[in-house]
Amino acid sequence: MKFWLVAGGAGYIGGHVVKAMHDAGEHVIVVDDLSTGAKSNVPDGVPLVIADIRDEQALDQVFQEYRVEGVVNLVARTQVGESVELPLAHYHQNVEGFRVLLSAMNTAGVRKLVYSSSASVYGMPDVDLVTEDTPCSPMSPYGQTKLIGEWLGTAAHQAHGVDVINLRYFNVAGAAGPAMADKRVLNLVPMVFEKLTAGEAPQIFGDDYATPDGTCVRDYIHVADIASAHLAATRYLRGHDGVAHTFNVGRGEGLSVRELIEVITTVTGYGTQPVVVGRRPGDPAKVVADATPIERHLGWSARYSVTDMVSSAWEGWCLRHPEARRTA
Repeated sequence: MKFWLVAGGAGYIGGHVVKAMHDAGEHVIVVDDLSTGAKSNVPDGVPLVIADIRDEQALDQVFQEYRVEGVVNLVARTQVGESVELPLAHYHQNVEGFRVLLSAMNTAGVRKLVYSSSASVYGMPDVDLVTEDTPCSPMSPYGQTKLIGEWLGTAAHQAHGVDVINLRYFNVAGAAGPAMADKRVLNLVPMVFEKLTAGEAPQIFGDDYATPDGTCVRDYIHVADIASAHLAATRYLRGHDGVAHTFNVGRGEGLSVRELIEVITTVTGYGTQPVVVGRRPGDPAKVVADATPIERHLGWSARYSVTDMVSSAWEGWCLRHPEARRTA
């Protein structure tokens, strides 16, 4: 029996990836230190090894115990603001951790890899649609570590024959079920939930951008679609050799911050109007994916709408905050 090792598979996105692969009949093993993940995100019957990917001895033991077909690496510190304050911690986790994982893969002779990257590698692109050929100019240590991770995968491909697919996520939201919703308040959707349920107005950081309504435009994608993209990537790798691909993972459609808040207030039943405050430094006006290459190569495209994302995230929020639900 061959397994896919999912590093970081107990986290918010990782748990969805593991669920999608497990539900599709793939054999999966999870390695996670549970610093931000939870055992409850790992489906019953999926082995969980509690270990840090910077512990090469622990990884060697996993590769010896299990017959690993390939690796999906989702381990990372992901908070952009924190990366500015604690860049060395981000580099140690995201870059050194990945280097150690690649070393353990090389020792074990494992040659298939899906790497969790990010649209943050692009920085502030001045284009209508971001393609994989758009120049990368990350604006935070987090984005830098993601780009360096792609370079590490390329080096492993060239030196050791590792087949690699990099998946550059755009703005992730939603949940496959209420219990799997992101419990952290780090992204726009849960931040708006928090404000609304506290009786406060959600904030819009700047409304003077060169966009139709003056607010930033982003490409929002359901986490279940992110998970299915990983499943498509692993199955593509199984059937192909000599692979070194990078794909955007988005819906290919832009939604402004103001439009997203309107969807959120409709779904939640809260009519609180947002307030506009000053811009945040480093926010690009528009970042929307060209999502056609991943469909052409992997046969994958997003299935879920923005309303699906918000509704599923709201169900998760209400599971933890039942007083927030509006019954009228």
